[in-house]
Amino acid sequence: MRFNSEILGLPSGTDVLLRELVHERTGIYFDAAKSDILMDKLSPLVVKRGFSSFLDYYYFLKYDDQADAEWGNVMNALSVQETFFWREIDQIHALVNTIVPHWFSTRPGKTMRIWSAGCATGEEPLTIAMALMEAGWLDRVSIEIDASDASSTAIEKARQGLYRERAFRNLSPERRERYFEQEGSSLWRIQANLHNRVKFSIANLVNESETARLATADVIFCRNVFIYFSEISIARTARFFKRRMLDPGYLFVGASESLIRLNTGFALEEVDDAFVYVKES
Repeated sequence: MRFNSEILGLPSGTDVLLRELVHERTGIYFDAAKSDILMDKLSPLVVKRGFSSFLDYYYFLKYDDQADAEWGNVMNALSVQETFFWREIDQIHALVNTIVPHWFSTRPGKTMRIWSAGCATGEEPLTIAMALMEAGWLDRVSIEIDASDASSTAIEKARQGLYRERAFRNLSPERRERYFEQEGSSLWRIQANLHNRVKFSIANLVNESETARLATADVIFCRNVFIYFSEISIARTARFFKRRMLDPGYLFVGASESLIRLNTGFALEEVDDAFVYVKES
């Protein structure tokens, strides 16, 4: 649905109010140049609620008793679910080949916890599970993998474990045959023994009550999420990770993302052929 000001009223300044409210509640930042994009994404929700203007919807989101449930719909509308298996694999190789063996060498008998934050439809945590399984770690030591996303639609798809051809553009045919079973002509289902290694949940990264337990992980993958956040939201989220993570604490972000200019309490280190942010003591 294309936003049409003749259908939905947009009183002066309402776009600013909505942009600021969305930024506050989700971390996602729409600057003035992207205001129309936000309106386009929200307009079906405004119509569905029976409102005649975006201002009415703003007041509803900010003050109504039913707003908490509606924010779930907003997150689904704003969610970007573009991901695929074996993405930015150098970082996962660094985890499997160097970080995991070093961690267990100093903590024998302990459980390592890995969190895929902003996991979309689940390709990232399942890739992590594949790589750990291939290296034999899942049979030798105790590793828990959590995965979360703010979009309930994305998490439902992740829990279903069904994927289309586009998700396999970086995955070898051999691995697809090993870990997936074809259903129909265009769908592939992840094998249960791998799928069950990941625990999926709904969590908004800027809602600390929803992520407090998850953020105590030893390793956090928060990749290609911060590209949608403002620097303020990035710094606040990373600092929260730092407070909650145990030492040493490893944080992976996307290749196009950086925390270097932000005071987050993480130091950038090179591990094998990948970069990782390590919690400073």
